[in-house]
Amino acid sequence: MGRPIVDSKCTRDGGQDAGLAFRACELRKIYRTGETEVQALRGVNLTIPAGEMLVLLGPSGSGKSTLLNLLGGLDRPTSGSLFYRDTELTSLDESELTRFRRSEIGFIFQFYNLMPSLTAEENVRLVTDIAERPMDPLDALALVGLAERRDHYPAQLSGGEQQRVAVARAIAKQPGVLLCDEPTGALDSTTGIRVLETLARANRELGATVVIITHNVGIAAMADRVFHFLDGNIARVEAHEHPVQPSDVSW
Repeated sequence: MGRPIVDSKCTRDGGQDAGLAFRACELRKIYRTGETEVQALRGVNLTIPAGEMLVLLGPSGSGKSTLLNLLGGLDRPTSGSLFYRDTELTSLDESELTRFRRSEIGFIFQFYNLMPSLTAEENVRLVTDIAERPMDPLDALALVGLAERRDHYPAQLSGGEQQRVAVARAIAKQPGVLLCDEPTGALDSTTGIRVLETLARANRELGATVVIITHNVGIAAMADRVFHFLDGNIARVEAHEHPVQPSDVSW
């Protein structure tokens, strides 16, 4: 993974490198409220190698969440092009984007979004019942260390356990990409590190490309690369030849 992430020779045509998960060219996103315009992204060019662990850092409003939403097909850019492998996401209609999200993207958020009336196993099964290549729900729970809690409801689980169920739900469909928006933001250091260990394991054992938004600078040390965002642009890219283990993250 020695290629540069920020692509100074961005082209709008295909030509996707087989080793890339994403390529973005001149991505711009403008939000309009009445006559007011907010430029959330200002012509971002980037490439993300498949299987990379990537962290997005920057102040609130710098464009991190906007980029994550575009990568996940939850929103569309105002202009520019975005490829996932050899598929141009910016050319897909809504039904095609839905299929893309269903088959290729696992979302993990700060708040767990579990169904309170369903057990841990049933929450994971919600995804596996509609996935194209699902894991067994119990295998997914075992991957996050919660197989023995399969019959517990969210109210019977700690915050860290609920987040790990949310991770199990995301990885159970074996997506190509895990998009994580502040996945440890509501957790203490001990439980947060356990969640990071789970994400690292999914990256290592399942080969998933993992993109994490965080305000915790210490988490950046476990990434292959870090995008530092400022005012809708990637201001700086930091590469780590030897990322640290989650257990060594400085909280």
